[in-house]
Order: sequence, then C-alpha cells, then structure tokens
Amino acid sequence: QVQLVESGGGLVQAGGSLRLSCAASGRTFRANAMAWFRQAPGKEREFVAAINWNGASTYYADSVKGRFTVSRDNAKNTLSLQMNSLSPEDTAVYFCAADQTRSTLGNIAAATPRTYDSWGQGTQVTVSS
Repeated sequence: QVQLVESGGGLVQAGGSLRLSCAASGRTFRANAMAWFRQAPGKEREFVAAINWNGASTYYADSVKGRFTVSRDNAKNTLSLQMNSLSPEDTAVYFCAADQTRSTLGNIAAATPRTYDSWGQGTQVTVSS
C-alpha cells in the first residue's frame, strides 16, 4: 500500500509560484501512475495533472496547461507539481493520488478520480488577488 503525504501549499499572490511535493512510502511507487487533483470549496474534485511511471507521458487539465508542470523522482519516491502564474481560480486543496495497479494510463483514465486507489490528505493552496 502506497501512503502519500503532500506538502508545499500556502498563501501566494496572483502571478506567483508554488511547488507542491508528494512523498510516497512503499516499494511500488516507481511502478505507479500518479496524479494531482484539486478541490475548491463547494466544487467537485477536478483533475490537474498526471504522469506515468517513468515520466515519459504527462497529461494536464486545459486550465493549467502551460503553467503547471508535473514531475517525479523515483529514486526519492517523490511526486512534484510546479505551479507558475497562479490565479485566484487555482485556490483549492491539492491532492496527490496513486494508481497502485497500473504504470501507464491513457488520457481519459488519468483524469478520472476513480482510477486512483491511494490518496494523500491534501495541502491547501490559496491565491490572493
């Protein structure tokens, strides 16, 4: 069972940057497809970005494409999300997630919350205008 712990959230002004990290425990991390989702108050959880086991394939929501970059370091069991040009619309709790049964996902599966069977507790990102 992969356990996930997010960090790096905080308060930032519009136009600023943050880097989120997700520390994973367990020997299967390097074989897992991983993703970031976010959930704003009163809204459903939405897909942000995903990455396959070796980083060769990545997927992004249209709303973050060109501003966010997902990456992973399998040697350190770490998933990251670099967020640039932040806007108030990016305010949400950000979650990392792991698919413990698949290493590679297609774009539809990668963006679907039920694909993933391990979730972190989330980290709050607040962007002020």
